[in-house]
Amino acid sequence: MQEPIPGTLTGPNGNQIAYVRTNGKAPGIIFLGGYMSDMTGTKALSLEMLCREIGHTCIRFDYSGHGLSEGQFQAGTISTWTNDTLAVLDNIAVGPQILVGSSMGGWIMLLVALARKRQVTGLVGIASASDFTRRLAEDELTDEQITEIYRDGATTIKSPYAEDPYIFTRTLLEDGAKHLLLDRKIELNCPVRLLHGLLDSSVPWQNSLALANALTSRDVELTLVKTGDHRLSKESDIIRLRKIVADLIASAGR
Repeated sequence: MQEPIPGTLTGPNGNQIAYVRTNGKAPGIIFLGGYMSDMTGTKALSLEMLCREIGHTCIRFDYSGHGLSEGQFQAGTISTWTNDTLAVLDNIAVGPQILVGSSMGGWIMLLVALARKRQVTGLVGIASASDFTRRLAEDELTDEQITEIYRDGATTIKSPYAEDPYIFTRTLLEDGAKHLLLDRKIELNCPVRLLHGLLDSSVPWQNSLALANALTSRDVELTLVKTGDHRLSKESDIIRLRKIVADLIASAGR
């Protein structure tokens, strides 16, 4: 069983991007975390263990301003974190890859797959938060918070998943508007597996249904978990995720 190897990569904006790679066969797995999360979460570590067990490569990493990576979080945008992921894919990964994106990572994995169609051979979205900046601006932020964003450059929202509140900047919202996907066909033809909890209070499960309909791939499966919340990190959720990823890896070798 291969031991994980930590390292750093100089990202496109000059920040040092921290990652951990487990070497093995292709296709490899790259885990893309969510907003204000890091690479030490339950799902990332569980997939790393899966890859160690079956002898496949796994990469988990922190975006700029997250976890062990350099950079100021408030300076980050969807463009910033997509470019970080592309740098990891281009410089650390070898051969075909399956991207596993959680929450915001489910949006970024689509942008990366569109940019690297030959290298990305499968996608797994967990509570995918595609286009979440638009939903924030239109449905979730109050008028007072919108005023604060445009007056002061940022606002905060209390998070049920972290002690520190979520910070949303004007730059994030304006940049996110450049990367919206759900209003058009998403020209990807690789296998896609989507997981979403019906009890998700952060990202509506209908977001994953809209994503499934927008994808041009004919191999798209959406699993709705009746008792699942946004994190989908309970033991039963992790067992389900591991099976889905293992099946994708196995099918890529057929």
